[in-house]
Amino acid sequence: MTETTAPAAQSDARARRNVIVLVAAQAIMGAQMPMIFTIGGLAGQTLAANACWATLPISMIVLGSMLSATPLAAFMQRFGRRAGFVLSCAGGTAGAVIGAMGLMQGSFALFLLGSLLTGLYMSGQGFYRFAAADTASPEFRPKAISYVMAGGLVAAVLGPQLVKVTADSMVVPFLGTYLAVIALNLIGMVVFLALDIPKPPQPQAGAPVGRSRMELLRSPVIAVSVICATVSYALMNLVMTSSPLAVVGCGFTTGDAANVVSAHVLAMYAPSFFTGHLIARYGAPRIVTLGLVILAGSGAVAMMGVELEHFFVSMILLGLGWNFGFIGATAMLADHHSPEERGRVQGMNDLIVFGGVFAASLSSGALMNCVGSDAQTGWQLVNLAMLPFLVLAGGALIWLAGRPRAA
Repeated sequence: MTETTAPAAQSDARARRNVIVLVAAQAIMGAQMPMIFTIGGLAGQTLAANACWATLPISMIVLGSMLSATPLAAFMQRFGRRAGFVLSCAGGTAGAVIGAMGLMQGSFALFLLGSLLTGLYMSGQGFYRFAAADTASPEFRPKAISYVMAGGLVAAVLGPQLVKVTADSMVVPFLGTYLAVIALNLIGMVVFLALDIPKPPQPQAGAPVGRSRMELLRSPVIAVSVICATVSYALMNLVMTSSPLAVVGCGFTTGDAANVVSAHVLAMYAPSFFTGHLIARYGAPRIVTLGLVILAGSGAVAMMGVELEHFFVSMILLGLGWNFGFIGATAMLADHHSPEERGRVQGMNDLIVFGGVFAASLSSGALMNCVGSDAQTGWQLVNLAMLPFLVLAGGALIWLAGRPRAA
């Protein structure tokens, strides 16, 4: 026992140091995402000529993340994680600067451009979980991923509290929030100086290059992992994007909306302290299945009413379901590719995931403000839209479980 555990513990010393850095990054820079997702739709509603486009700024963030995922993965494969994460913070800074200019000038187009650049930061944050696995042993890997995701607990508290302090701190609504986002990204560039992940070795002539993207997608486990990660993240985004609009539209305050988002983000990351242990004990597919069931429960609660307690319970369940579904799918993916395939499979995964999230966030505003006749009807339509995608992901898991074990 000591012969096998001692080398593993020693090999994970660097991984544990990197996890500390990545947890700090998730906690500090990660706070900007609940900040922007809380006020993005509300700011868009004041700037857009048509309320149907209120959530378009959030959709543009997701689009920017989708478009930058593959190039950023390739950049990290060549120059290392540290350089890639600093670049993503630079994108977040530029996006917040341009977004602030859009607010000051009352320009929806400029605000959308800033949102698009913010997507580069969101894409970088999506790689934190993969970076946690880079230097970890197979035994420590699911725990490392889980611990880094747990850093979002601080972000869940810090982000909405900063919104409360900054949203109306200046004459231009929400301008103070975007100035705070600039500060968070500048801090992030300093935090990443402590990251110690070796650059991937450049392939030598004749060295194995791994499978192509199509070959990777033909792997049953990888295909199902991508489907489940996409469904978990897209449905979370679909509902979260509209939640501030629904809360305010049903007669509550912006502060109430921030509290609901805070509870949701806490639920997204709080289970991460033990999600890795659950995956190690019961297997990733079972944890993903549990996540999908909880997501369905979230939609059911939201359909029951629009009192403040309904919003809190449904959004907490939404966060829990996302945690189990998304982290479980990430763990499945991390165990089924070789080192030389790392950049290819991670970039492909996030391209598909954020493509789904973009479609979800774009649909969210349309369902909420245009298809629905009022805030309550729109909110119910948003939650009802979850059903076919939950069926898709659940069917994919059943198909995978029914395959011969050797396959």
